[in-house]
Amino acid sequence: MASAKRWLIGFALLCLHGATEPKKNFKCPSGCSCSKETIVCVGTSQVPRSIPSEINSLSMVNGSIAEITGGMFSLMPSLQLLLLNGNSLTTIKDDAFSGLPHLEYLFIEGNKIETVTKNAFRGLRGVTHLSLANNKMRFLPRDLFSDLDSLLELDLRGNAFQCSCENKWLMTWLKNTNATVSDVFCAGPSDMKGKRLNDLPIPPGECISTDFVRHQSIAIQSMSADIFSFKEDIYVAMAAPNTNSCVVMEWDHIEMNFRKFDNITGKSVVGCKSVLIDSHVLIIVTQLFGGSHLYRFDEQQNKFTNFQTIEVFNISKPNDIEVFQMEGNWYFMIVDSSKAGMSTLYKWTDQPDRNETGFYSYQFLHEWFRDTDAEYVEVDGKSYLILASRSQSPVLYLWNKSTLKFILHSEISNVDDAVAVRAFRLEDELYLAMTCYIGDSKVLKWTNKQFTEVQALPSRGAMILQPFTFADRHYLALGSDYSFTQIYLWDSETKTFHKFKDIYVQSPRAFTAVTTDRRNFIFSPSFKGKSMVFEHVFVDLSL
Repeated sequence: MASAKRWLIGFALLCLHGATEPKKNFKCPSGCSCSKETIVCVGTSQVPRSIPSEINSLSMVNGSIAEITGGMFSLMPSLQLLLLNGNSLTTIKDDAFSGLPHLEYLFIEGNKIETVTKNAFRGLRGVTHLSLANNKMRFLPRDLFSDLDSLLELDLRGNAFQCSCENKWLMTWLKNTNATVSDVFCAGPSDMKGKRLNDLPIPPGECISTDFVRHQSIAIQSMSADIFSFKEDIYVAMAAPNTNSCVVMEWDHIEMNFRKFDNITGKSVVGCKSVLIDSHVLIIVTQLFGGSHLYRFDEQQNKFTNFQTIEVFNISKPNDIEVFQMEGNWYFMIVDSSKAGMSTLYKWTDQPDRNETGFYSYQFLHEWFRDTDAEYVEVDGKSYLILASRSQSPVLYLWNKSTLKFILHSEISNVDDAVAVRAFRLEDELYLAMTCYIGDSKVLKWTNKQFTEVQALPSRGAMILQPFTFADRHYLALGSDYSFTQIYLWDSETKTFHKFKDIYVQSPRAFTAVTTDRRNFIFSPSFKGKSMVFEHVFVDLSL
């Protein structure tokens, strides 16, 4: 559909009635020429407020009209043709053409239109010919043409359409419409430039992204959040030193949030970690003062009760608890971050006849090194314990199957001031997320029987670099005391993490994944503010 064709339509209308004058009491606007049924204005800046009922064609061309507001033409119900070519329009707003029930031809060519709102053409059910050619439009809102029941021809040439998710709906509409539409070519992105929008394939799922939406804030300052399940219910144990307690919260399946379930009181509680062994539901509670304890859930009392006082003679400043099962036995390690203590490994023993049911010290590791975190991994058929430290490089201990002890194996070089370590697997490969308070945090990969750096993430003041996965999307959450939490998303093509988005948690200490009621969340304890729960949601970018 050529532009000349439309001008011929308008010209024919003008010529058909050009000799007849409009009503004598109607004054033709300045800069316009008027006949009985047509008004043509050239170079004007204003649209007439009203026109005689006989007028069915209005042309405002080569002027400086800058805006079409809702209902601007509502006093011109008889219009069948409206031509607004060559003006200075940048936006077409909702209901711009309301009150035009007989309009058939609408031409808005050669303007500077960048934005058309979703309901701009609402009510134009009689329009058969529409042209928005030669403007500056990059995207069009979904279902923009849904009211144009009679549309026969549409011209969108000469715009800068982006062939991206935002225009996915338009690609689909072009394939399905019965109207004749001019060829529309992509102006971007670069790999799509010059291709016909009508011809582009629409791979399923390509325009689906994700987001993290704040779901719940909890007025508890906490250093950790450990998720565990028992009898199909979800719980979280939070170490809250400011209130000298380990707070246990339960997921409410009706209210769809976490509520308080139990409160284990103590002295300067710095760690709460769950472990489920046979019929025992246990929580390990570490404290700066008063020793550390093991609490067991009592179903009759519906609360956790003190089950065992843990021997901590060589622990001065507990910093982390790592729980793992190896060769059928349960262990946990209390990581000591003082120069005067030793990180200690405990082993579960269940011998009621000898009055020995509980965790007992099994091995002392890494003396005088201010350990900050521990992580157990199994790789290549072997078991390792990784200890991070603020005073030296992280080290690996290897489980010796002969002595049944961990022995020093190697260190991870070029990692300084590590405050946390987390292991995770991607595409059958083992990785470490190493959090460094000073300098860059690291992503390392197990290659040739050692961990090698594959990516550095700027992370001044970082306290946690946490991996987690929902569906087929793999994330890293980098939490700092000095900035927003940065969420990174794994790119399977480059084999690296890319910045995805920011979320706000004040002084976060963990990001723990929770899946319940077919919904996915991350639970983030805050050391200085409210602990936060974010829901992981899918977003259709084409909407």
